[in-house]
Amino acid sequence: MRQIWKSFRALYFASLMMLIGSGLLSTYLGLRLAADHVDSLWVGALMAANYFGLVLGGKIGHRLIARVGHIRAYAACAGIVGAAVLGHGLINWLPAWLFLRVIVGLGMMCQYMVIESWLNEQAEAKQRGLVFSGYMIASYLGLVLGQLILVLHPALGLELLMLVALCFALCLVPVALTRRIHPAPLHPAPMEPRFFIKRVPQSLSTVMGAGLIVGSFYGLAPLYASQQGLSTEQVGLFMGSCIFAGLLVQWPLGWLSDRYDRALLIRCFALCLAVAALPLAIMTQVPLEVLFIAGFLCSLVQFCLYPLAVAFSNDHVEGDRRVSLTAMLLVTYGVGASIGPLVAGVLMKLFGSHMLYAFFSFFALVLVWRIRPKAVTNLHQVDDAPLHHVAMPDSMSSSPLVAALDPRVDEQVVQDQMQNPIDPDPAPEPDPAPETDPPADDPNAPREQSFTEARP
Repeated sequence: MRQIWKSFRALYFASLMMLIGSGLLSTYLGLRLAADHVDSLWVGALMAANYFGLVLGGKIGHRLIARVGHIRAYAACAGIVGAAVLGHGLINWLPAWLFLRVIVGLGMMCQYMVIESWLNEQAEAKQRGLVFSGYMIASYLGLVLGQLILVLHPALGLELLMLVALCFALCLVPVALTRRIHPAPLHPAPMEPRFFIKRVPQSLSTVMGAGLIVGSFYGLAPLYASQQGLSTEQVGLFMGSCIFAGLLVQWPLGWLSDRYDRALLIRCFALCLAVAALPLAIMTQVPLEVLFIAGFLCSLVQFCLYPLAVAFSNDHVEGDRRVSLTAMLLVTYGVGASIGPLVAGVLMKLFGSHMLYAFFSFFALVLVWRIRPKAVTNLHQVDDAPLHHVAMPDSMSSSPLVAALDPRVDEQVVQDQMQNPIDPDPAPEPDPAPETDPPADDPNAPREQSFTEARP
C-alpha cells in the first residue's frame, strides 16, 4: 500500500484538493444563505444544480478530452471552476449562482474523468483494488477537511471563496507538471437503461434512494445545523463528523457485505436509517449532544446504501456489462441527488428544518418496502457471487469512468468497451428476465437468498 501511495500521490493530491474545495463550497453556500435568511428552497436548488452539472459533465466531458487532450481539458476546467467559484463573490443574484453551480459541477466531472483515466492507465491489473481504495480515501478525506476549515476560519466572508479557488488552482499543479504522455482516451460506456431496469430494479431503487438522501444531506445539512443554533465552527464539526462516519463504516460494511445476503443488508440498513433519523425528524429543537450522536449514526448507515447497491447489482449482471452498469448506477444516483435537495428544501421551507431528517426517514422506509429479499429470483446471479465488496465513491467524487478502476470489472472488457470505438447502432437486446416478480410457473421461483460465506 505504501508503494501505491508513492506511485499515485500526485493524482491523489489532485483529488484531495478538488474535494476540499468542493466540500467547503457546498457548506459555505448553505451557511451564507442561512445567514442571509434565504429560503431553504434556494439552498436545495443550488445543490441540485451542482449534481445536474455533474450528470451533464459525464455526458459531454469525454468530447472535450477527445478534442484537446487530457492535460489541456483538465487545466481548462480547473480554471473555469476557479473562476465560477470566485463569481459567487462578485454576484449576489441567486439565479446566477444556480448557473455557476452547474458550471462547477460540469467542470469537476471533467476533472474526475481525467484523473480516473490516468489512474487506470498507470495501475497494473493486480493493483486496481488498492488504487481504487486510495482514490476513495482521498475523496472522503478531502470532503472531511473541507468542513474542518470552517472550524479554523468561521467568518463567512470572501476569504473562504478565495480558499476554495486556491484549492482548485493547486489541484492543477500535479497534472500540469506530469512528464507522462496522455493516457489512452476512454469512451463513455453504453447506458442500456431498459436492460438494467428489468434486470436489477431493486438495486436501481436503492441507488435512487441513496441519491435522494445523500444529495439532500450535502446540500441542506449545513442549513439544518445552522437553524438548530450551531455556530459556524460547530456546523463544520457536525458536517466533518458525519462525512467521516461515511468513511469509517466502509471497512466493516465490506466484511458484512461479503458474508450476508446483500438485499437483506440493504433493507436492514434502510430500517436503521429510518429509526436513527426519527429523533431529529420529530424534535424541532435538538440538544447539541443528541444532534451530533444522531447525525453520526444516520451517516453511518446512509453512506452504506450506495456501495451495497453496487455490490448487489454486480452479483446479478454478467462481467461484460459491468462497465455499463457502473455508468447507469452513477447517473441514477446523480438524478436522485438532483431531485432530493429540491424536494427536501420545499419541505423545510413549509414545515421547518426538522423536515430534512423526516425526509430521510420517509425514503428509508420506502426502501424497506421496496427491497424484498424473497423476491430475488437468482436467475442471473453470477457463478462467483457474492463478488468481493468494493467501497464505491459516489458521483460527488467520481465519474462513470471509475468503472475502469473497479477490480470486479475485467480489464479486457474495459479495453473493449471504453477504448475501442463503440458501435453507434448496437443490435437490440432481448428483454432480460426481471430480478423481481417472476412468473408463478417458473421452476426458479422466488426464494430468499442463502447467506454465503466470503470466498478466499
